[in-house]
Amino acid sequence: MSGADEFSEISRLFRPLTGGAAGAFDLLDDAAVVPQRPGFDLVVTKDAIVGGVHFPVGERPDLIARKLVRVNLSDLAAKAAEPFGCFLAVAWPKAFGPAERRAFADGLGADLQAFGVALLGGDTVSTPGPFTASLTALGWVPEGRMVRRAGAAVGDLVAVSGTIGDGTLGLAAASGEVDDADGWLADRYRLPTPRLELRQTLRAHASAAADVSDGLMADAGHIAEASGVGMRLDLDALPLSAAARRWLDLQPDRTAALIRLATGGDDYEVVCTMRDAAPEGFTVIGAVVVGSGVEALADGERLEVAQRGWRHL
Repeated sequence: MSGADEFSEISRLFRPLTGGAAGAFDLLDDAAVVPQRPGFDLVVTKDAIVGGVHFPVGERPDLIARKLVRVNLSDLAAKAAEPFGCFLAVAWPKAFGPAERRAFADGLGADLQAFGVALLGGDTVSTPGPFTASLTALGWVPEGRMVRRAGAAVGDLVAVSGTIGDGTLGLAAASGEVDDADGWLADRYRLPTPRLELRQTLRAHASAAADVSDGLMADAGHIAEASGVGMRLDLDALPLSAAARRWLDLQPDRTAALIRLATGGDDYEVVCTMRDAAPEGFTVIGAVVVGSGVEALADGERLEVAQRGWRHL
């Protein structure tokens, strides 16, 4: 793609997504300005997605874009931040012609508008490899109030929002491994919902938090490591959707199935620690204890869990 074509396409596809944000300069500059907000801290996060790793090869471009937005906003949600802007970097493979690039931009625009986020800048390039894109998401949180991974203390409760296991079952449904007649599980995998509505609750109650992207046990483990504590999780207490519970009831090895749900990833819920009773929207699944790492129980017995979540390396 020539420089002229690239800039013309940026103007056509992405300039409307700035929402007129002053600091974006209509994407005519090679940098943006983020204004200050007195009394607030700027929270910055970045996630990337790659074809064949984070979504199936052949996925609709608009769904790829919407998932990219949502997985990044999920990180802001876990930090109790309010999103407002983002930067996009996208590497187009040859298979992404004008129609596919337009569909990607349309999906991106739909979710940026839905979540009140302005595109402030970024970059587009071509690649001989799989489709790759990353988003840098920006959010505001009252000064000193970002909920970090560090902060959990012995005696805290461990709680999680929503339901767990739908992401990994949704991936299995998308590949035909799991029955999903109404497509609900596959939709949960393709279009996770960032729990932005929980930010006030997290600010008021959470001592530490992370989003559940790599797997509940893995992400709880990130909190434990950052806080210098251990965790004990009761997998019998996992909050499950009706679809996940139906799947669980059909499994010959219930314990192995619970471990799969707790380690599969792609749920994009919020796991956190709290010093008092869990408020509405959260389910208590364990406790913070003396020690290190995460211990899982089922039927009162300690489980051996070989891999606690997704690993890229």
